[in-house]
Amino acid sequence: MIQADAKGWFHHARLQDGSTYLRWSGLFEFLISADGRRIAGRPVNGVTEEAFHAYLVSQVLSFAMVRQGIEPLHATVVVVDGQAVAFLGDCGYGKSSLGAAFIQVGHPLLTDDVLVVEERDHGFAAYPGPPRIKLFPEVAKTFLGDRVGGTPMHPQTPKLVIPLDAFLSSQAVVPLKSIYVLRRPIPGSQGNKVTIKTLSQRRAFLELLRNTFNTVIIEGERLERQFKMATVVASKVPIKLLSYPRILALLPSVREAILSDLGRD
Repeated sequence: MIQADAKGWFHHARLQDGSTYLRWSGLFEFLISADGRRIAGRPVNGVTEEAFHAYLVSQVLSFAMVRQGIEPLHATVVVVDGQAVAFLGDCGYGKSSLGAAFIQVGHPLLTDDVLVVEERDHGFAAYPGPPRIKLFPEVAKTFLGDRVGGTPMHPQTPKLVIPLDAFLSSQAVVPLKSIYVLRRPIPGSQGNKVTIKTLSQRRAFLELLRNTFNTVIIEGERLERQFKMATVVASKVPIKLLSYPRILALLPSVREAILSDLGRD
């Protein structure tokens, strides 16, 4: 998720011509045109092509999307029975790990990190993202096996960018069936309890706003568009709060609880 950084890791500026400058210190920098239709960028200090591409198609692209009137959500999405199931949550909440648990049993990934939806006659459609997922090595080994390779996102993290083949990912636009908002992990929480609670339309609206992918752009026109999008999505798509202990071995049980819940809708 893109947000302001007071520690100097991430820098951004709106230039006089309306373009946006972005820089991740020691990694790469980008320039996005005022209309969001052109992006220029370069890596620095020998950063890998995979790391450069990972930031380009998520953080950087979110600025271009917003400039074009598209509102991206911060989510990992899988396809279950031809429909999209989205997991919303902040960085570190476990979206990608939960997505990997679904991939393990044959439910392909639709997108990891950036979700774009479009209103249709009877709900919303979810668009695919790049066929890759970002996971820590232990999670990748547990759910995707030893044969899956990956490249570190950048030198400061062991998290891997893992390409997925056509059997593990989907490139189709599919109906959005349901959204699960991942509750904040509670350090030291015990037990194996998994709870799923349907949110009120008001609470669902607030969660959609909270889980925008880009919190940097706050001009009035953008905020008005964001509010309208959240209002309509909250009124047409089931949105539920998902709570569970962050225990890797428990994720298959979380997956089964979600699949059971989907079967009741």
